[in-house]
Amino acid sequence: MNYIFYFLIVFSIIIGAVNGKLQDVVNSVMSGAELSVKVAFSLIGIMAFWLGIMRIAEKSGLLAWISKVLKPITRVLFNELPEDSPAIGDIAMNFSANAFGLSNAATPFGIKAMEELQEVNKDKTTASNAMCLFLGMNTAGFQLIPTTVLAVLVGIGYKNPTEIIAPTLLVTLIAFISAILLAKLGQLISNKTSICKIKNKEVEND
Repeated sequence: MNYIFYFLIVFSIIIGAVNGKLQDVVNSVMSGAELSVKVAFSLIGIMAFWLGIMRIAEKSGLLAWISKVLKPITRVLFNELPEDSPAIGDIAMNFSANAFGLSNAATPFGIKAMEELQEVNKDKTTASNAMCLFLGMNTAGFQLIPTTVLAVLVGIGYKNPTEIIAPTLLVTLIAFISAILLAKLGQLISNKTSICKIKNKEVEND
């Protein structure tokens, strides 16, 4: 990413100099730097607010209650895990935080869930089906409230930032379901391939 941004900056300066608009490029850099500072400060306030709300929800037991509601669904999706696996609770907590757009709060739960999934993983050198499924679902990032994006839009002075809630909900829902279906399809293909390999070895041994 550093090389890409470096290339874009240098390329913009060269094109600006060739077209005689180098001053416009410099002005854009300065105004962009100023805007980035404003957005960063606006993010501090909104993120502090929502992280505080999430902390209250965690301490009051609301987040735990939401994760309990999600646990039956989590057990169905991650049916390869033992029923008493602590990873199920961590996965549910991760999804609860992500649903409210609090990726920073969701990260610790996600890391802990991956550690728990690795512990029950039979092949430590390869990601398990559960790990691939969790990664896909977490990357899709289903969100009920896109908190961070709303904060950015407020910071840049967007007139009606809440209008992105419905499109974000629809897009992330489609991405979330697609991630589950693709992961399950890959799991099915992988299982069939493994069965075929085992049968071939049995035939060769006979």
